Amino acid sequence: MKPNVVFILTDNLGYGELGCYGGGALRGAPTPRADALAAEGMRFTNFNVEAQCTPSRSAIMTGRYAIRSGTLTVPIGNPAVGDIEVQGLNPYEVTIARLLSDIGYATGHFGKWHLGSVDGRLPNDHGFDEWYGIPRTTDEVFWPDNPHFLEAGIEPQYIMEGVKGETSRRLKPYDLEQRAFMDAEITRRTIDFMERAVAAKMPFYAYVPLTQVHLPTLPHPDFKGATGNGDFADSLAETDHRLGQILDTIERLGVRDDTIVVFTSDNGPDPTWPWQGSSGPWRGYYFTHMEGSLRVPCIIRWPGRIPPGAVTNEMVHQIDTFTTLAVLCGAKVPDDRPIDGMDLSDLILGKSEKSPRDVVFAFVAERLEAVKWRNWKLAFYEETRDWFASPQKLTMPKVFNLVADPKEEYPEESLRNTWVMSVCLKAISAFQETLRKHPPVPEGLKGRYVPPSAE
Repeated sequence: MKPNVVFILTDNLGYGELGCYGGGALRGAPTPRADALAAEGMRFTNFNVEAQCTPSRSAIMTGRYAIRSGTLTVPIGNPAVGDIEVQGLNPYEVTIARLLSDIGYATGHFGKWHLGSVDGRLPNDHGFDEWYGIPRTTDEVFWPDNPHFLEAGIEPQYIMEGVKGETSRRLKPYDLEQRAFMDAEITRRTIDFMERAVAAKMPFYAYVPLTQVHLPTLPHPDFKGATGNGDFADSLAETDHRLGQILDTIERLGVRDDTIVVFTSDNGPDPTWPWQGSSGPWRGYYFTHMEGSLRVPCIIRWPGRIPPGAVTNEMVHQIDTFTTLAVLCGAKVPDDRPIDGMDLSDLILGKSEKSPRDVVFAFVAERLEAVKWRNWKLAFYEETRDWFASPQKLTMPKVFNLVADPKEEYPEESLRNTWVMSVCLKAISAFQETLRKHPPVPEGLKGRYVPPSAE
């Protein structure tokens, strides 16, 4: 029997937010549902991601580092202006939704896409039977209330919906008023989708990229003031509640034991006041190569298959979810292109204590800013920077021992540990060779990418 999959992706939820990761009440909002989920499944303490929203979502969808698929950066601007409509996930890419759809899954997307804004690049063009949500990002909710924006005659971002094979349609502008209600509606539609799939006796894949806790963290009215600790804490409490609503539905539908639940974040926290998040024991925030950017919460539950209460510090990456879910669901992983994701089945099912992964590349846009090998990190750029300044490339790379120095404050540049550089450089060289053999999809490419060897 094929397992159902519910993949819940929070937005900018830092490592230090959930109670089971040392946050919860310390961050102003207990997270009992997330904590209970961790007790029922496996909690990862070394789950690595891309440093920005778009690359991260691309990595989850394709199992490939974003540099391969031309989704290196967060698109800036509005599709109505310039040539931005070509940004997003190229039709060449094979998503996990497409793989599962091809083997009989009902597939639904509910939430933030951020991988293309127009038809041809939307979720229903990438394997999803249906979708609802926003094509871009939440900070655009500020635009409609700005009189100068209105004078410019630019269209706002719209909340949209669509089904496979048809043109997606606009519902209403995504503005400050709608922002507070977004995750409630995402959750309602997710629940409806699961109910319909179970009634039809179809295995389902529900991808649920929630919009919290991305700025502005404006909670639903039911949660406004609930914690007494401000909007961010209220939004964290709401996020935990939305998770609970989905888990309760899985229970009510009688498919708990047949459903894999993934709860994670796209990248590290935002540093913008008053919506700044917490990286927990790490240092830094998204759009950097620091651990606070790269390590996020991740919990996976599959009752009867994943040992309850398991905790692993083995190195994994969000690209591995693509390959792992494909294997667990019985789908064939593409063999006509490089797939960076590794199969974590043995690790999560308790058959092995080791991850097959020991290297993670930390890209920020097109720059390879650092590489992690086991407990070591080799950094080529300064780890902190002015938010709008270009990163400073180091004359001599820094080596950090992430066990002895989790906050990356004391680079080990003495002769005793420079051997780490050789191992990391060898891994980089091997990865670069794959880019030479299989050139990346150019960012902003119009039309479908055709690999050179296929021309």
